[in-house]
Amino acid sequence: MLEPKEIPQRRLPRYGFHGHTEKLNGRLAMLGFIALLVVEFRLGHGLLIW
Repeated sequence: MLEPKEIPQRRLPRYGFHGHTEKLNGRLAMLGFIALLVVEFRLGHGLLIW
């Protein structure tokens, strides 16, 4: 049986729902939420006061 000389490399897609992009989006959302809590704590009130 012949073995291939080169092993094909899988390239990551540029767009769409994929594991690495979803993890990055979740981490950035968590950082934004923590930053919002810090700002609200420092101001003494929420940012969305009417």
